[in-house]
Amino acid sequence: MRYRHFQKANADISSIAIGTWAIGGQNYGEVNREDSIRAIRRMVELGVNLIDTAPVYGNGASEMIVGEAIRDIPRESLFLSTKFGIVPDFRSKMRKVASYENVMREVQSSLINLKTDYIDFYFIHYPDEKTNIAQTMTALMELKEKGAIRNIGVSNFSLAQIEQAEAYGEIDVVQPPYSMVNRSFGDLMQACHAKGIDSMTYASLGAGILTGAYRSMPDFAKDDLRWSFYDFYREPKFSKIMDFLSVMDKIASAHHATVAQVAINWSTQKAFVGTALCGVRNVKQAEDNCAAFTWELSADEMRLLDDELDKRGI
Repeated sequence: MRYRHFQKANADISSIAIGTWAIGGQNYGEVNREDSIRAIRRMVELGVNLIDTAPVYGNGASEMIVGEAIRDIPRESLFLSTKFGIVPDFRSKMRKVASYENVMREVQSSLINLKTDYIDFYFIHYPDEKTNIAQTMTALMELKEKGAIRNIGVSNFSLAQIEQAEAYGEIDVVQPPYSMVNRSFGDLMQACHAKGIDSMTYASLGAGILTGAYRSMPDFAKDDLRWSFYDFYREPKFSKIMDFLSVMDKIASAHHATVAQVAINWSTQKAFVGTALCGVRNVKQAEDNCAAFTWELSADEMRLLDDELDKRGI
């Protein structure tokens, strides 16, 4: 396993982290609870020390699965990351709520679900335009002072929004989407890295499309979030990615590796990427992902991949 030193957190974090959106079991394909627990434990055995979750992933189900998975693992050996600010309502819709009261309510719920007395990285899940950021940051700074959380993070924020939040407290880490098939937050991550703010990237395998598992349009359920939340499985992007996979196939073959390992190395070898969150559903996927760190892409291969992405407009 490779590790990156997170500057403000003063912690060495594994270059790959466990993403748990899918294991919440809601609109993300079939998931087996016991398989998920075994996969999390296997990744920890292989050196992964960060697990990322959120209460909105299956209405608390993901957090509770994580809590169960780490029950017998020494707490000090792990870093837990979770979020707040996305609240379901009676109409089955989601609202952004980052008020002082909601921060305090959600943190208590997450601590119970995760079976812990502190959270290492606590993220504002999305900007809440209806709540003054000063109110949100006041709550987070209070929680940090009390020791309930160790580091403050923001997810899906623009650079301007990050700077607004910094007026009321320190931002330690950011969590944007970033992968070969979504490089739009690269400039933001580089700017944050220069300020000492490290990154945890989500959708690091492009919601599965960068694993090479899908070579034709998949038959996801109509309410599957991979249709609506991402654009990877929509034309014309889908065909462009399928064409790009042929480049990844050649590199993977040369290293006797998998396409997913190529994607993980490409991301984690970027200097401004702190760790890449990757979802796992079973032990095989856990072992495959971690095996990416038994080898590296060469500088020429990194350039080739970037050039081929540019050529296809991905």
